[in-house]
Amino acid sequence: MGAHHPPSGIGPMMAGPTIAEHGTQEQIDRLLPDMVTGRHIWCQLFSEPGAGSDLASLQTRAVRDGDEWTVNGQKVWTSGAQYSRWGILLARTDPDAPKHQGITFFVVDIDQPGVEVRPLKEMTGGATFNEVFFTDARVSQADVIGEIDKGWAVAVTCLSFERTSLGAGAMGGMSGGGAMLGIGMGSAERSPVPDLDARVGELASAASGGGLGAMASGGAAMVKLLPMMFGKARDPIARQETARLYTLLEISRYTGMRAKAATERGGRPGPEASTGKLMASQLARSMRDLLLRLEGPAGALMGPDAPLNGMAQWLALFSPAISIAGGSDEIQHNVIGERVLGLPSEPKIDKDVPFRELKVGTQSAGGDR
Repeated sequence: MGAHHPPSGIGPMMAGPTIAEHGTQEQIDRLLPDMVTGRHIWCQLFSEPGAGSDLASLQTRAVRDGDEWTVNGQKVWTSGAQYSRWGILLARTDPDAPKHQGITFFVVDIDQPGVEVRPLKEMTGGATFNEVFFTDARVSQADVIGEIDKGWAVAVTCLSFERTSLGAGAMGGMSGGGAMLGIGMGSAERSPVPDLDARVGELASAASGGGLGAMASGGAAMVKLLPMMFGKARDPIARQETARLYTLLEISRYTGMRAKAATERGGRPGPEASTGKLMASQLARSMRDLLLRLEGPAGALMGPDAPLNGMAQWLALFSPAISIAGGSDEIQHNVIGERVLGLPSEPKIDKDVPFRELKVGTQSAGGDR
């Protein structure tokens, strides 16, 4: 039919809002239409082997060459890069400046000879994440977002949108656009409750394409049905854990509504978005624990014949990633402590030192992502 997949993921949730806030009108008009129609998929090229939580320690270099830039370096843990046409890229453009001051924010065309994408196979069997290598890749000066050497401010905006998208909608898109919620029941697991299978199937179907907000908006209703699905509606422990998860999902939904309202008023997510990101980590663990308790030994199975298509086992294997992706739980605690509660920040001995003088692996461990 020629139709594109509904827009979801890093493009509309992180790249688009950041470009809208820091980009020129020409960049907005050129880049956003294909993003919002779903024609082009985007990825985020931030983390490196030696720069994750301490993101400003990144070493990918971009060197000006007339109206273009030449990019060399490596990124890692890049979600969806193997499907992406465009990426938002942080690269160092002034190694003589302190590490936060010599970074520029670029938009890069992934479909070029100088970019190599290598998927990383996970213990789930999937390959959500990738390594991305830049070898004399080219970026146009027209694709610099914000000012040269002042890309950290743009990155902070992008990270705030990232935390909101991962946190306010809770777990809805942990597997890329809500794929983790494609949990129609296998044929061997039919519920004795009349019409329950159909009701759960409808909820799962609606959630699976709903992006990051799906589980928080529709998942709470689904969670209430889980004990009945497995014949444990009268199990007091299962009921208590279900009630706890339901409560967390509802809190997350309202948190997401507040964040959305603030954005619609013309604001942008602040450091309080880190609370939602922390909640997403807890929700992943809570859902994992509940499903494993309800399913028992069957929770070790994966595939279409397993209960809920193997969602329990998938969560058991993948849930640790939620505590790391988009900024680890430890970094979120730092952000909340320093920027929300006003507590003293951790010492940063490399704050004013030119990046060129810093040895790899000796940068501040305080972290800023």
